[in-house]
Amino acid sequence: MTESAASLPPPAHHAPAAADALVAPIANLAAYRFVAIDDPEALRETVRGWCAAAGLKGTVLLAHEGINAFLAGPRDAVERVLQQLRTLPGLDGLEAKWSGSQTLPFRRLWVRVKPEIVTLRRTGFDREQAPAPRVSPQTLRRWLDAGHDDDGRPVTLLDTRNDWEVAVGSFEGALDPGIKRFSQFASRLEDYAHLRDATLVTFCTGGIRCEKAAPLMRAAGFERVFQLEGGILHYFETCGGAHWRGDCVVFDDRQALRPDLSPVVDGTAPGR
Repeated sequence: MTESAASLPPPAHHAPAAADALVAPIANLAAYRFVAIDDPEALRETVRGWCAAAGLKGTVLLAHEGINAFLAGPRDAVERVLQQLRTLPGLDGLEAKWSGSQTLPFRRLWVRVKPEIVTLRRTGFDREQAPAPRVSPQTLRRWLDAGHDDDGRPVTLLDTRNDWEVAVGSFEGALDPGIKRFSQFASRLEDYAHLRDATLVTFCTGGIRCEKAAPLMRAAGFERVFQLEGGILHYFETCGGAHWRGDCVVFDDRQALRPDLSPVVDGTAPGR
């Protein structure tokens, strides 16, 4: 277990979601949903056909537990595919997080079937058995501004991302489990046994890892665990860089996003 990297730059104070990041030529969509999919292999061809017809690039992961999508293209094309996805059973409430770029950050389109849409590798674990409440970005910022939650308890932030992501940027004072991959997260819970009665807020890039991390902690006896709704990207969109240091890694050629949602690298990275 390690604390957040002390070498991170000073806290960022960017305004929420700069307009130029959201009206850029290329719209970047991040969306996931945990929902039972009976035949993800059959659905793969349908989803791939929609994305290809719209000229989108990116990655869509399908599993029996749901969907996880990262897609990019002209805004109207991405919105059209989003609406098509929302016609599928259980995906009518599929929520999207948006950012912009000048060029496509993906070189190709991948639609893949996986055992999990986010890999935890915990046999028998059911995230619905111990759901964790969500905290909105606005509420989290209010708690951080005040130095405590609504009950007067100190708030501890727990970064569920990989250590190399944390090194690029994280919330001030957040705990870093020091993991190389998310499947190692469960093995770190005993490091935080002293916080079982504390107010804990887990966070990750878009919220999907916390959909498993927070319930896993609840099942392990952590009573006051919350998950940041929509993850870091939603926090940037609504609260900017308040209490944040550095940038946020994304898994495409942009490499990372600043708190105003502008890309650190706006174009195809060399060698990709």
